[in-house]
This record gives sequence, structure tokens and C-alpha cells, in this order.
Amino acid sequence: MHVIGVLALQGAFAKHVEMLRSLGAEAIEVRSIVDLERCDALIIPGGESTAIMRLLKEGDFAQSLAAYGETHPVFGTCAGLILMAKQIIAEPTKPFGWLGVAVERNAYGRQAESFRANVDLELESQGSSFPALFIRAPRIRQCSADVEVLAHFNEEPVLVRQGQYLGSTFHPELTNNSSIHEYFLKLVKNHKS
Repeated sequence: MHVIGVLALQGAFAKHVEMLRSLGAEAIEVRSIVDLERCDALIIPGGESTAIMRLLKEGDFAQSLAAYGETHPVFGTCAGLILMAKQIIAEPTKPFGWLGVAVERNAYGRQAESFRANVDLELESQGSSFPALFIRAPRIRQCSADVEVLAHFNEEPVLVRQGQYLGSTFHPELTNNSSIHEYFLKLVKNHKS
């Protein structure tokens, strides 16, 4: 069985762990390089992207994570997507650059402007509706040609995949719908390391 790590420095990591375990996956909270080395794949949760990056830079964790992400499946939600992007628009923070997207932080508004909307998922050639929760969510402003859009909201991409990377502008872990986590687990299973 694959071990799925959830970066547990800040943000909604506990809900990801809970969702993964409900699917029978072995999930661990990742707080150190030693934890990361146990994992076959990683989820970077929502939270505050600048705070997560600051915590990663303490103790050379950012450098180890950058190398890890080059060869392992990574799923980023909200702030996690921001950290995976090639570019953060109008921000000095340099993301890891694994996922060929340019993102704008908090582009849907502040916490008070958070909202839920049904988005149509296109996972494995079958469509389904997903109750997406957007909390201070980023917007994907550009995608490279090899990025596959798996869901749209108002004609904008909100769930994308590129090779071993999956990124979501919303919080699938805060719903009762496990389809996106199931999709990531299949991606991990099919990944050739």
C-alpha cells in the first residue's frame, strides 16, 4: 500500500488525512524531512501560502520538498496549488514550479466572500457534479499546453492535472464527496517512479 503524506505545517491538513483514511489509504502527517521520506505521494493543503512557505524554509525543508516534488505525485489544494504553480501573479514568493499554471492569490475575495458552487468534473471520461468550496481561493489565470483542465467554474479552470501533479483552487477535503481524492490515489497507483 502506498503511503500518502499530507503536509501538516499549517492549514486544513487534518481533513485531508481523514478523507484519505476513509478511503482505506495509509495517510500520515508530514512535518519533517524524515516524514517526507516515508511517503510515496504528498498533498499540500489549503491554508496561507506565504506562511506555509516561510515554515518550509526553516530547516531546509523547502529544498528537500522541491527535490521530492520532481519525482513524486503531488496534489495541491488552494494554497497548495499556489505553491505548486510556475508563477504567482504580482507576488514576490517563488513557488516550486511543478505545475504549468500562473495563479492569482485570493482572487475570489476575502474570507467573508467564500462560497460553494457545483462544478462539473471530467475525471476518467465520466462527468459528475462536485460541491466545490472556495475559501479565499486563487484563480488560475494561465495554463501551459500540457495542463489538462478537469473542472471549470464560470469557464475558468479550477481543477487541473499535469502528469503526476493535481491542483485544485477549491477545498475538496471539506466535502463528503471523495471523488477527487480517489482520482489522486489512482494517479499515485499508476505513477512510475
